[in-house]
Amino acid sequence: MAQELDDDINARIEALAEEADALAETEDFEGALDKYWDAFELLPEPKTQWQQGTWLLSAIGEANFFQSDFAAGLENLSSAMHYPDAIGNPFLHLRLGQCQFELGNLDRAADELMRAYMAEGAEIFAEEDPKYLAFLTTRAEGVDVAGAKKRPFWKVW
Repeated sequence: MAQELDDDINARIEALAEEADALAETEDFEGALDKYWDAFELLPEPKTQWQQGTWLLSAIGEANFFQSDFAAGLENLSSAMHYPDAIGNPFLHLRLGQCQFELGNLDRAADELMRAYMAEGAEIFAEEDPKYLAFLTTRAEGVDVAGAKKRPFWKVW
């Protein structure tokens, strides 16, 4: 179970994360990464006990993904899996699968993408490049590509 963070530290982390999110929305991923890492560094050790670490590393991995830095995305998203409530999070599994796919690790990609699909169905792929869901259909029976309807962009938490 994740511990409660000191209110002061939590407020500073949230403020930095909001700044980072705003930068990411304008596709300034470098600036966003700087802010996310600044926020992450505020977490007391051991960092793996904090829920904030989960969503910060998720956001960092997503920024890496959108920069096409798939190796860094894989590293940061894999690290996030050691934090509270990460395992089973469909968004994390989706991004991990996409990074694995882009790096040519197709068996791992299929595993992670299937975890995302099993949790959320085809809808989780709605705003993603269709190649990921198409790939999944080559690795698993019964994948419903028609369920990938467009939906509004959503955030992790």
